[in-house]
Amino acid sequence: MFYNVHYKTKQFFFVLIKLSIVVGAFYFIYAKIVENENLQLNTFLDFLRKKEIFSTKNIIFLIILSIFNWFFEIIKWQHLVKTIKNISFKNALEQSLGGLTASLITPNRIGDYGAKAVYYSKGHRKKIVLLNLLGNMAQMTITTFFGVIGFIVFVNHYQIDIDYYKIARLVGILIILSLFVAFGLRHDKFKIKGFSLQRIFDFLKEMSVKHHAVTLLLSLIRYLIFSFQFYYLLTVFGVDVDYSKAMVVITSMYFLASLVPSISIFDVVIKGGVAVFLFGYVEVNELTILSITTIMWLLNFVVPSLFGSYYVLNFKLPKTEEE
Repeated sequence: MFYNVHYKTKQFFFVLIKLSIVVGAFYFIYAKIVENENLQLNTFLDFLRKKEIFSTKNIIFLIILSIFNWFFEIIKWQHLVKTIKNISFKNALEQSLGGLTASLITPNRIGDYGAKAVYYSKGHRKKIVLLNLLGNMAQMTITTFFGVIGFIVFVNHYQIDIDYYKIARLVGILIILSLFVAFGLRHDKFKIKGFSLQRIFDFLKEMSVKHHAVTLLLSLIRYLIFSFQFYYLLTVFGVDVDYSKAMVVITSMYFLASLVPSISIFDVVIKGGVAVFLFGYVEVNELTILSITTIMWLLNFVVPSLFGSYYVLNFKLPKTEEE
């Protein structure tokens, strides 16, 4: 009798948690769409109607790009997890979209780590968190590599006034922080997502070079897809800018936006602000850029998270230990 009551109580709280995640995600999406201070919903919709640019062909092509963006993210997760066990594409899809939904209301998408981990038994969860970290680090590496190149070209081309004294001071601070990190690495104090740097480096060394190369390749493909999607939206909105010039700004935008810690749901605000600043040098009006970043956010975060909410609501804890 006591066991049944305990089990029912546990199940009740588990359902309550799932409902809270979905309701919270829906509320924040609604709030960000309706109460966006940078771009009012009526202004956004009126602008789209006046432009009359979204033909069936454009809509289908944009949706296809978003599908491919998430297809390669799911393939990447499936590739990462196979170091522990082989999972189907369907399982990888469920875990990726469910993790996205759970991450929307958490700082730096930290909810994604926990959401994916609970799909596995306790013995595998720490490794799952590390694998997720590895996948995000690979994506960040690609973003940083192209972003630094793009930003250097951007700064030199548009002759942005930079305070080099502040830059030198920042470099000095980074050097000092690096020394602290090195010290922490030796003493196992500094942690990322709850893991010491030494633990993370040891885990990375356990993976083969080929495994890291495939992870980076899949991250690169994703990056090229959503970067091209942004450029395609520029052309759809009638912005006359050549591909190379646009990519310099786009890569700089994703790099600078990635440096700002945020809750995932506010990603559209951060990218919008950075994009408005950078594209101002290319003389693209603010309303166009804010509309593009909003559409990118809707296609690549909001719509997938709505599908992910289905997986969150239907999620069941693993009954037995994973093999």
